[in-house]
Amino acid sequence: MRTLPILAAALLWALPVTAETPPRLTVTAQASVKARPDMATIGAGVVTQAPDAGAALAANGERMGRVVSALKRAGVADRDIRTAQVTVQPQYRYGDGRRPQITGYEATNSVTVRLRDLARVGPVIQALVAEGANRIDGPAFGIDRPEPLLDQARAEAVRRARARAEVLAAAAGVKLGRVLEITEGDARPPIVPLMRAAAPMAAEVAAAPPVEPGEQEVSATVTIVFEIG
Repeated sequence: MRTLPILAAALLWALPVTAETPPRLTVTAQASVKARPDMATIGAGVVTQAPDAGAALAANGERMGRVVSALKRAGVADRDIRTAQVTVQPQYRYGDGRRPQITGYEATNSVTVRLRDLARVGPVIQALVAEGANRIDGPAFGIDRPEPLLDQARAEAVRRARARAEVLAAAAGVKLGRVLEITEGDARPPIVPLMRAAAPMAAEVAAAPPVEPGEQEVSATVTIVFEIG
């Protein structure tokens, strides 16, 4: 008989104690800040062909050395020149019913170049082609230090989220309360891929190509959860 009160107490202790979740309003807002790019990235490469791999690589190295020297003469710092790829591949001739035959070798060497003076983009491309580069990728424009712009976009996104929440709360006849949660979505500068284009031969280069950086948008997205009542 004495076990009944003890069992009842154990059952009472096992029942979950839950607090009532306050009503919530969730809004998402996005904001962007426009700015002029202050840097550009160019891919420059040399492609050479020869009957054997060694000759293709040797010819490629000689021309690529001139390309790198041209970059340094143009004032590009060593830290802004990075080798992207070096390859040597056989070239094949295909025929009906016959095994592919190697006809020669192709060597490729490419570098990624970062330019911090946008006025030099056109002249640098011109110099690269004049010194033997026969593959040009870019330019891709960007912002070297985007964090201050991202902070502006974040602050504006929060202001827009609150303004949107106030409109929704007023329309629904409820009172907007404290912020319960803030979540940031993608907040990043624009990513502009390098566009590949075959470069003309040196003899055909008469002037530096025109280059216009335009403007870019830095954007941020926030989601805010408000308490309402």
